[in-house]
Amino acid sequence: MVPTTKVHPKSVLRAARKTTRRQDYSSSTKRALLDNATTLFTDHGYAGTSLDEVVAAARVTKGALYHHFPSKLALFEAVFDRVQEGTTREVEKAISASKDPWERAQIGLEKFLEVCREPRFRRICIQEGPVALGHERWHEAEKASSLGIVQRTVDDLLADLGGGDNLNEAFGAVFYGAIRSASEYVADAEDPNAASEEVQAAIGAILAGMRLLPTIG
Repeated sequence: MVPTTKVHPKSVLRAARKTTRRQDYSSSTKRALLDNATTLFTDHGYAGTSLDEVVAAARVTKGALYHHFPSKLALFEAVFDRVQEGTTREVEKAISASKDPWERAQIGLEKFLEVCREPRFRRICIQEGPVALGHERWHEAEKASSLGIVQRTVDDLLADLGGGDNLNEAFGAVFYGAIRSASEYVADAEDPNAASEEVQAAIGAILAGMRLLPTIG
């Protein structure tokens, strides 16, 4: 008969505490890297930011950085995804304040254009994203973040007009293209506030015209 080894409960508890502390440290290290990388990428762009600057700002070692991110590109991609996801949450929270589909569309547009004027989103997601990630990867990520909101908004508008199920996908693609172009227009403008007002007026006119239609079928 093989003798069994008894494990003292206190030993298990100490081991669990050590594991939790390591996990907490790892999590805080990753958060510090992402926070400081976001600031540096916003201020200096992808090419103008070095990993040495990131670890110095985060006060961690190069080894700690490579534990979480194997390369500068992987770090930027994580920052990009984080900013995109934050923007999606902001827009969804804003439009949830209304149940009227037309008002929701207007609120969503206003909120998105507001985000497009923020330096962090402009630099990382619109200006640096295509260059660092490549156009195809950037487009896929941007589409995954924005298309769902646009399509749901369009579906609600068409439903309010009494139909259009066969045109939902086409309308979604058209409006997604308009929103995507609008974000670049605002981000690259010398006066983003003025450009945002122009975009809002243009898309607002399209929405107003749609609302006058008796039905879409």
